[in-house]
Amino acid sequence: MLTFELLKQSTESKGSSGSRARLGTITTDHGIIQTPIFMPVGTLGSVKAMSVEDLDHCKAQIILGNTYHLYLRPGCEVINHMEGLHNFIGWDKPMLTDSGGFQFFSLAKLAKFSDEGVSFQSHIDGSRHVFSPEKAVEIQMILGSDIMMSLDWCMGSPATEKQTMDALKKTSMWAKRGFDFWQENGAVNNLFGIVQGGMYKHLRSLSAQQLTRIEFPGFAIGGLSVGEPKDLMYEMADHTLPLLPVHKPRYIMGVGTPEDLVELTGMGCDMFDCVMPSRNARNGQLFTSSGTINISNAKFKLDKGPIDTDCKCYTCQKYSRAYLRHLYKSRELLAYRLNTIHNLYYYLDLMEKMRRAIREDSFLEFKHEFYSKRRSE
Repeated sequence: MLTFELLKQSTESKGSSGSRARLGTITTDHGIIQTPIFMPVGTLGSVKAMSVEDLDHCKAQIILGNTYHLYLRPGCEVINHMEGLHNFIGWDKPMLTDSGGFQFFSLAKLAKFSDEGVSFQSHIDGSRHVFSPEKAVEIQMILGSDIMMSLDWCMGSPATEKQTMDALKKTSMWAKRGFDFWQENGAVNNLFGIVQGGMYKHLRSLSAQQLTRIEFPGFAIGGLSVGEPKDLMYEMADHTLPLLPVHKPRYIMGVGTPEDLVELTGMGCDMFDCVMPSRNARNGQLFTSSGTINISNAKFKLDKGPIDTDCKCYTCQKYSRAYLRHLYKSRELLAYRLNTIHNLYYYLDLMEKMRRAIREDSFLEFKHEFYSKRRSE
């Protein structure tokens, strides 16, 4: 079973602002996770273009898999035969799987919601399927992830209060049903509840109140970064995070940019995931301590320097911007691997630096330096 230890709570203040950043550890059957942490997204059991050895180099502590996609392909029969997702992909560290709720949001035209769950049409072959809250947990138990997520209804933005309330009611009802099924069937893995409520503070409060009555080992905040303005996302996160139990992990799903990680860590979030570092790498956008660059730009054609002089990743230690530009412009497959190694290393190194700053009571100083370097560039 999962245990969370809160090692340090930031109490820094500066003028009207302050920090609620937290330092902690999550202990699972597959290892200990130092928080705050970013989780690379391995939708189909693979972080695109990366081997597990590459992930180790990038200092990944936990990766994410997608229940919806893995259920459709390769399917539960294959993964059950291979004795779980860890064995199937050769990853021996912690793993989290989402419930499929976000996929039903992003593939809304193929999904229909009811009190019983979500009926949907496969985007692969058009076949019909149903996810009940119980089935979502059952599939994740077959996958064998260390942390499972409750089935939720992720509402996009903008949405009316009535639409958001309907989604909230179903999310709360499904959370209790999924929790009961999990408890009745061994409770070997760990199940998190997901707070919804859209862009309405009173609904976020109501959702948190309903979810925290259930003894989940941890809690997530869903329904952010779904089309709303950045300031509104931060406002909702800042409102919701303090409503979650202090001595349990807090996870904001699907977020985000390096700036998002810094801001939301400062608000007290412990866990993040996002496809941005790996997806943007494949599109030639690379994150650096001074901001982002597009490696396809002509100005890098004769550039002998690394992507980032402050970076210790394999790509930066071995290859020039000129060579990486050549690979990317030529659509060489190596470009995707080297770019992804850099971006994920950057994200995970950023989290390590934030953990160090929290430990040393200097998070606000770190945050100031983080933004100052970007402004100077």
